[in-house]
Amino acid sequence: MNVVLITQNEPFFLAKNIQYLINNFPEHSKVVSCVVSDVSPFGKKESFLKKALKTYKIFGIRFFLYYSFKFIHGFFNPGNNVFNILKNNNIDSIVLSKSINNEESLEIIRSYNPDLLVSILGNQIFKSKLINLAPNGCLNLHTALLPKYRGLMPTFWVLKNREKFTGVSVFFVDEKIDNGPIIVQKKIKITTNKQAELIRLTKKLGMDSIIEAINKIKNNDYKLIENDEKLSSYYTFPKKEDVRIFIKYNTFF
Repeated sequence: MNVVLITQNEPFFLAKNIQYLINNFPEHSKVVSCVVSDVSPFGKKESFLKKALKTYKIFGIRFFLYYSFKFIHGFFNPGNNVFNILKNNNIDSIVLSKSINNEESLEIIRSYNPDLLVSILGNQIFKSKLINLAPNGCLNLHTALLPKYRGLMPTFWVLKNREKFTGVSVFFVDEKIDNGPIIVQKKIKITTNKQAELIRLTKKLGMDSIIEAINKIKNNDYKLIENDEKLSSYYTFPKKEDVRIFIKYNTFF
């Protein structure tokens, strides 16, 4: 089964997890290419300067300097660069000049004859032509227990809200945000108050869940879990007050 990944060149946590995913990919399937967009950490795609200023104003100087250093270090460290991971594994990188939903972009993706698309930190809204491009559909990884905690930065919000459990959900994408039926969901107890550690835990769990989902699809052996919109909660980029509450009980790293 041919799989096309859709992701971004995020230098904090993603590259090593992409390598882990490739190393443990099911034998009956292979990653034939990967769409890689510009990095857009902590949420939707915005200009680098706008995102940097917003991050500084809301999260403060310590958070800003920590992730600025990691951002710069990541691009000088081959192991933290998604493009290097793909190159080292002989996987084509696709850099699109237009929206991923543009017909020209769709034709490029279609040229790899994908049986399945898998989105990990995709930063564009997918439209129906893309969602239906591959015969087996399009999966997305969300690091929370859907239908709760849809939207941005779920690890921040579950810690801020002092949840006892979190997890990951791998679901079939539809045209709404984090809304499609779930094929694999894993629940874990929260045993850390460090967001970075929780991100690492859920990213690793997410890679294992993607592998499990691909096996289920290949074997046509799965029962979908309802992602009930009526039970959903949706979170956006935090405000200063959210950060103030967060740091009373948690740390970022």
